[in-house]
Amino acid sequence: MEFFEVVKKRRSIRAFISRPIEENKIKQILEAANAAPSAGNLQAYKIFLVQDEKRKKDLALASLAQSFVAEAPIVLVFCADPEASGRKYGKRGRSLYSIQDATIAAAYAQLAATALGLASCWVGAFDDEEVLKVLGNPEGLLPIAIIPIGYPGEEPKTTSRKKLNELVQKL
Repeated sequence: MEFFEVVKKRRSIRAFISRPIEENKIKQILEAANAAPSAGNLQAYKIFLVQDEKRKKDLALASLAQSFVAEAPIVLVFCADPEASGRKYGKRGRSLYSIQDATIAAAYAQLAATALGLASCWVGAFDDEEVLKVLGNPEGLLPIAIIPIGYPGEEPKTTSRKKLNELVQKL
């Protein structure tokens, strides 16, 4: 799929069919996330690949009971590692760069999933502490995004977008 087609086709999908994702596609998604730019090339984030049914259900509960999270064959949880960036960039690394690193990687993963014919949804509403419990309480990490991925079980309508003149200010 051509890049601009991928960007236009990506939608938030909240229904998935019960078809497993091929391992090579999972690897391609993770490799795309790994290729994302990051401050100082530190990649100050961790990605958790969740396939266990109980953990997916627990993530859905931690996501303020968004049950569709558990329906996806895989769920990627992107966590910032503030100290990894903070060691080099201090306060700004901890409070911004590590978050940007995780966010960009998650966006790359979503675009890769779309290019592979898969669907995803960015989940940002969750209880940080509960998510960390589901992930085994990794020390020093901050959950940034939960991305359920699977084959689409719905075809949402195209949403309207702002006009460029509403977003872009020429100087």
